[in-house]
Amino acid sequence: MTLTRRWVLSSGAALAASVVLGEQAQAALPVVDMEMVLLAAQVDPPKPDTGLTPGASAHVIEVERALNAKGLLASGSVDGHYGTSTVSAYAAWQRSLGYTGIDANGIPGPTSLTALGQSRYTVTRAVYTGSRTDSYSGKRVNTRTRNMLSAADAMLSWGIVLTQGSYTSSNPSSAGTHDGGGVVDISVTNLTTTQRWQTVKALRTVGFAAWLRNPSQGDWPYHIHAAAVSDPDLSQPARNQIHDYYFGRNGLANHAADDTPAAYRMPFTWWERYQRG
Repeated sequence: MTLTRRWVLSSGAALAASVVLGEQAQAALPVVDMEMVLLAAQVDPPKPDTGLTPGASAHVIEVERALNAKGLLASGSVDGHYGTSTVSAYAAWQRSLGYTGIDANGIPGPTSLTALGQSRYTVTRAVYTGSRTDSYSGKRVNTRTRNMLSAADAMLSWGIVLTQGSYTSSNPSSAGTHDGGGVVDISVTNLTTTQRWQTVKALRTVGFAAWLRNPSQGDWPYHIHAAAVSDPDLSQPARNQIHDYYFGRNGLANHAADDTPAAYRMPFTWWERYQRG
């Protein structure tokens, strides 16, 4: 065999070995479940302690390690708890990518989460909001919220009619919950009490944190307030409501127990999980 031929074969073998090693390295990367990270990002920050959200901490800690590697999060905060320090660090990462406003809220979107994990982890079960200029019964919502409302609507023999949509700060009594995506108010004017509760149940079934509001709770008429669990565009006040819902509370400033009758309560879930059955 000539020297040239030996060199070609040797180079080809080295290249093949390099490809295999590269594939093995890629396969060995940790997998970050975006759904679990979003769950922790809603549930963890308002906690008075650093208790971990079941099923989420292993995914959160990979995100925190990546933020630490970028110099955005102190090593002492790499603990699997998506608390306020992690929110602030992730918001700084989003801003470094050029994001502003709701896109730099400290809550992962699929693009920023994937970019952060370059050569560190891979992302699975990404959550997408879709267009932010969709509508439902004439009110602005994102595509994910619209699809959730349609699914809940299909369970009822009456229609879901919105009185307030998302991405709006027009109603001061909403305390900022509608400033981002995923949050709507629903009219119950022409519904019986049973129909109102059945609407709450349908909304909860598909992944909303939903409550029937009444005039004794605030300066508002009877209506249903609903926030889409794990919507990456949720404002901070809306995320705090998801935290309340997760722990069986009412999502109001008093954090009282959820007053929804037991027959209309549903296990905690979110849209993507509901779709998987």
